[in-house]
Amino acid sequence: MKKVNLSIILLSFILSHVSSQGPGTGEVSSYISDNMEGLESLYLDLHQNPELSHYEFETARKMGAILDQLGFEVTRDFGGNSVVGVFKNGEGPVIMLRTDMDALPIVEKTNLPYASTVTFQTKEGKKLGVMHACGHDVHMSVWTGTAKTLINFKDHWKGTLILIAQQAEETSGGASSMIDAGLFKKFPIPDYALALHINPELQSGTIGYCPGPAFAGVSSVDIKIFGEGGHGAYPHRCIDPIVLASRTILDIQTIVSRELTPLDPAVITVGSIHGGTKHNIIPDEVDMQLTLRYYKDEVYDHMIESLNRITAGIAASAGLPEEKYPVVENAKENTPPVYNDPELTAKVIGFMQNTIGRENTINIDPLMAGEDFGKYGRTEEKIPILMYMLGSVSEEKMNDHIKKGSALPPLHSPKLAPDYMKTIKTGILVMSTSTISLFNEK
Repeated sequence: MKKVNLSIILLSFILSHVSSQGPGTGEVSSYISDNMEGLESLYLDLHQNPELSHYEFETARKMGAILDQLGFEVTRDFGGNSVVGVFKNGEGPVIMLRTDMDALPIVEKTNLPYASTVTFQTKEGKKLGVMHACGHDVHMSVWTGTAKTLINFKDHWKGTLILIAQQAEETSGGASSMIDAGLFKKFPIPDYALALHINPELQSGTIGYCPGPAFAGVSSVDIKIFGEGGHGAYPHRCIDPIVLASRTILDIQTIVSRELTPLDPAVITVGSIHGGTKHNIIPDEVDMQLTLRYYKDEVYDHMIESLNRITAGIAASAGLPEEKYPVVENAKENTPPVYNDPELTAKVIGFMQNTIGRENTINIDPLMAGEDFGKYGRTEEKIPILMYMLGSVSEEKMNDHIKKGSALPPLHSPKLAPDYMKTIKTGILVMSTSTISLFNEK
């Protein structure tokens, strides 16, 4: 029998143990700091060259080129303009990180030296301003920095990293296009999927998290109200759809206030109503546009059923025949709620607290805004997902807000101006260290 060298066994154990652990926070932070100049240049380039939903051609090219340079297997034009990168680094979990790419039709009013001056001309000849007013330029910069960091420290983790740069988040079609194109059929199925979104009410250097429902489901609904038109001098010979639409607007408010439990938040907004052509003509029909917001699917189903019941009842009370009852239909694709997997959230937030401190991780309330990242968690693969919020307000602006009541521009504001350097660095630090910790989880 050969004599066993215990010192070699011990050294082997130590080396294997060390290699399975992630790098220290200081080491990762130092690497990120060394690369911030290039990331700042990327951010400024993205901010000054925004592209609208479904037109992210140059932005997607840049994201694909970054993944190419890092050694990912890159698939372009996936489900539209989206990009998929896969980096296989041995046996281990599969983790997907997503960024969105599109900007908004907003004229920037920040007066910053790097403000966007881009315009877009519609098919109808209308000229629109274009701006990253929802922070997607920050998201892409964090995504890029995280990719570089993870590849630089690839000896500290094992598994498969999937990075997706998604088109058309603002129109809510980008995630569906990727799923429908076979994202989870043609590429490895993730064990976890992570994403972030800037928060214009949290200070830079902090993150916000919300287990369970974090973003609302949002559905656009069209309602067509019918009537029997005629001369404004003879209303008794008509059934006025404008009056019926007015009754409808008031009555549907009782869906939330009297039909749903107060413990299930919901919002019904009538954002548009159009009917008639002239002062003295009672029209035949009125078009209404609504948005419904909710956290539970059963709440959404109840709101739709109630809209059909209430509008039909109003039409019947006016004496209209059944064939002239209102038509209620979804105008666009329904965006489901973002449901943060509680177990995944607890793990990742624990990792983040170890990285930036418990005092800088804040449990926040759910938002009534919509985000199509939630769709990745609702496929047949049942992938646990987490979207957390990244603080983006400078310390100076936050102090002014607290002491003087100065306004903090919200998302989609033409004056949104994140504290981008600190926000991006914090985003990279927490996303990269958390991803490494997930890869190394036993």
